[in-house]
Amino acid sequence: MTALALTGSPLWYASRAGGTLALILLTATVVLGITSGGRAAPGRAGRFEIGLLHRNLSLLTLVFLAVHVATAVLDPFVHLGWAVSVVPFGASYRPLWLGLGTAALDLLLAVLVTSALRRRLGVRRWKAVHWLAYAAWPLALFHGVGTGTDTRLPLQLWLYAGCLAAVVGAVWWRLAKAGPGRVAGRLAAAIAAVAVPVVLTMFLTSGPLQPGWAQRAAATTVLLGGGR
Repeated sequence: MTALALTGSPLWYASRAGGTLALILLTATVVLGITSGGRAAPGRAGRFEIGLLHRNLSLLTLVFLAVHVATAVLDPFVHLGWAVSVVPFGASYRPLWLGLGTAALDLLLAVLVTSALRRRLGVRRWKAVHWLAYAAWPLALFHGVGTGTDTRLPLQLWLYAGCLAAVVGAVWWRLAKAGPGRVAGRLAAAIAAVAVPVVLTMFLTSGPLQPGWAQRAAATTVLLGGGR
């Protein structure tokens, strides 16, 4: 393995930067969607501005996500093919964690396509698919934590913690503002708001925060891919 493989190529840095920015923007999009819905929904005057901001954040997320995917596939070290970007769990390099990222991308693409066809699908069907964006967020978070060789860096950990705190805080705020009804939905949201931080903490302490975890995964990649 070369020194470049250990420290990361320019494509690797571009991929990580694109993925990190996409996660931040996706987090902002999800938080905005959670806090501006239900009884907390703004009036007519503010609904248009919030809707426009929500759409622009979503589009920016997809732009940086495209950069993340393209640079990851073009990086020769991990030997990814373009099929991996749309077919989950087919990669030889950390298939579970890369697969979570692919699944998140597929969900976001489904939201994008159905948003373009919103008038034909109708509001009810469009909203049903639109909820997939919320499911994509934890998949993207675990994907970033599981695949990043820089996960142990304090700055990266604080970034993940900030994204997690923002979404979990938005969920609990929305639950506090919720009116009667939809008990099952509120219960599911409360369970998710507790489960995601717990599972993420358990994974971090048993995986990426353990010494040599990234290097062992990289060595496995070289054995599977035949090295550089």
